[in-house]
Amino acid sequence: MTQEPNTELRDFLRSRRAKITPEEAGLGPQAGVRRVPGLRREEVARLAGVSVDYYIRLERGRPLNVSASVLDAVARALRLNDLERAHLFRLAKPARTRPRPLPAQRVRPGLRLLLENLTDVPALVYGRRLDILASNQLARALYTDFEALPVRSRNMARLAFLDDDFRSLYVDWEEAARGVVASLRLYAGRHPHDPALAELVGELSVQDADFRRWWAENDVFQRTHGTKHYHHPVVGDLILRYEAFTPADDAEQTLGVSTAEPGSPSAERLSLLASWAGSAHHLDPAPQLDSPRP
Repeated sequence: MTQEPNTELRDFLRSRRAKITPEEAGLGPQAGVRRVPGLRREEVARLAGVSVDYYIRLERGRPLNVSASVLDAVARALRLNDLERAHLFRLAKPARTRPRPLPAQRVRPGLRLLLENLTDVPALVYGRRLDILASNQLARALYTDFEALPVRSRNMARLAFLDDDFRSLYVDWEEAARGVVASLRLYAGRHPHDPALAELVGELSVQDADFRRWWAENDVFQRTHGTKHYHHPVVGDLILRYEAFTPADDAEQTLGVSTAEPGSPSAERLSLLASWAGSAHHLDPAPQLDSPRP
């Protein structure tokens, strides 16, 4: 039987090729009008040291028993970072599996207990497809009451693109949303046949033009650490640093913890939010702090 083209590999290689100019690739200034953005396929082939015909077949997603050395050469030609290189290898050598539902994820009791004891910082456990598997009280106060949502809605991508209140939390929503899309792209390389992912991507592609456009860009991203700027309706602006940790016994769960700089206005506001969340009267708005900056 003839194998279907590897469309994920095709789209990824085309997107990376379009992002690199000849000058960036070390080819020097190019005379004349170029009909394609970025590099031409023959230029990538030359930089990678493979024949033009071979690279064209690779980029078209044709079945090839491509070697690691060729993939390394293509990765160098396209100036891929470590994460993109690993993604390329996964796409070029996909596991031979049939589409099937993955088993439900569960957060073990010890990890749940850890979340409950983290009372001064927002903490979440993400699962596959950015599903929210567990959260502590302060995370629910910061983002939304995940436990009050239907299980299907406890997903960062659905919330980021389909929930206006959730979207308004982010001072730079586009940056945060692009990170969400790129995280899903990375997951898609690991689980290309996940039916729940296909459903999620289809739903968001139909309902949001930004998601549809960013998904087509094929960027990949892995959340490890960084800074987020929020505007919370109760306590105002918060600048929080996040760190992501993977439990040793489940590489597909991530513990995300956010902290504020000690002594900063953001730390004061986070403390105020924690007090408000723990109060029996937490439905009443907390007073705003006087400091104008986070």
